[in-house]
Amino acid sequence: MDGTVLVADDDRTIRTVLTQALTRAGCKVHATSSLTTLMRWVGEGKGDVVISDVMMPDGNGLEMLPKINQDRPGLPVIVISAQNTIMTAIQAAEAEAYDYLPKPFDLPDLMKRTAKALEQKAHLPARPADEDERPDDLPLVGRTAVMQALYRVVARVMNTDLPVLIWGESGTGKSLIARAIHDFSDRRTLPFITVTAAELQDLEGPARVLAKVKGGTLLFDEIGDIPEELQARIVRMMDTPGEYVPRFLATSQTDLAGAMEAGQVRKDLYYRLSGATLTVPALRERVDDIPLLAEHFLIRGEKTGQPRRQLSADAAEIFRTYSWPGNVRQMENAIRRLGLTSSAVEITAGEVEQVLGSQPEQEPIRSAGDTEKLGASVARHLKRYFDLHGNMLPPPGLYQRILREVEAPLIEIALDATGGNQAKCADLLGINRNTLRKKITDLDIEVTRRRKLM
Repeated sequence: MDGTVLVADDDRTIRTVLTQALTRAGCKVHATSSLTTLMRWVGEGKGDVVISDVMMPDGNGLEMLPKINQDRPGLPVIVISAQNTIMTAIQAAEAEAYDYLPKPFDLPDLMKRTAKALEQKAHLPARPADEDERPDDLPLVGRTAVMQALYRVVARVMNTDLPVLIWGESGTGKSLIARAIHDFSDRRTLPFITVTAAELQDLEGPARVLAKVKGGTLLFDEIGDIPEELQARIVRMMDTPGEYVPRFLATSQTDLAGAMEAGQVRKDLYYRLSGATLTVPALRERVDDIPLLAEHFLIRGEKTGQPRRQLSADAAEIFRTYSWPGNVRQMENAIRRLGLTSSAVEITAGEVEQVLGSQPEQEPIRSAGDTEKLGASVARHLKRYFDLHGNMLPPPGLYQRILREVEAPLIEIALDATGGNQAKCADLLGINRNTLRKKITDLDIEVTRRRKLM
């Protein structure tokens, strides 16, 4: 790489790591913990690329982007942030950031994006949005790679006219994603209308719906449940929308491609709606986001007048290992109930078990059955992961990331089965004990010894 990179982050370790990596790659680097210093460098014409954190001691990095764009049009800014909601990704796009990466970031991935920014020295514009007209409390929280990838795709499609099909199990937040696409788009001042089958029953129904939406956004909720004769009317609506063409969105908790092959969904409707397909992961597919979501809902409850609450360590572990068949919606309701019924500030494991104990076991909407092999399940998960990236490839290093995702739970479950006895666990796995110890350290696995009842 050839060029000068300006790094702004209040974390000394991150500044050091980035300075060393970029210098080894052939770049000149200026690093600072101050936005004031960064803006002075930009104003002086220094730097070919900026890498900036969001939350800095003397300001917000995102709020500086319009000034950078004004002073130095075409200067690429890569935003890195420990904030983990869809808001950050969308705000970064709206503020005309060249790219956005959540912390902790993958260093080789950041280096690759920096190299690309140095080559292009340009970025794609995004329309700004009026803060007063947008919600600021969307429960679309997630630090995991699959959620961050979803956020980036949402940010890319929100200001296009492409129809969007949003797939996911019940309770994953499909309608929230649809609403976010509208509320952060250039149609946000126009109506957002959710269409039901009942509104399309009579011949004048489609015309009334189009008159109501007035060029805003039309959402067909659970499109797979709409009868075939009404699907034909939707196709005609999309082909002849009238004077004001709306944005078409649809949600589904069934596999529409499979339903199309089975003759349950019209092919012409499927292909019209799937201009872009977003897959919203189930909560069990992003277990590391569960503590963040729990904290989010507890804080929101406190803001609405509920007493201050927090999960005990044992309660948090139950939340993490529960199957959550109702996904985020079920978790939100459980937190709300616990916030009202818990007898103390700290919610106990017993209280959580009482709330969750009577709820149904995991029963995914789309399942290949109890006889599905692990390989088939992994293949299905990986296909969703690639689909989330649209026409882009996932960040480099996929092989090791996937191995880690499989290896960590395998070792954790094997350790649990052997009562934390590492010698027995190594024998069970068929690996050397020293190898097991190294993997436990590398994967940051907590080992608890106990008597195992066999």
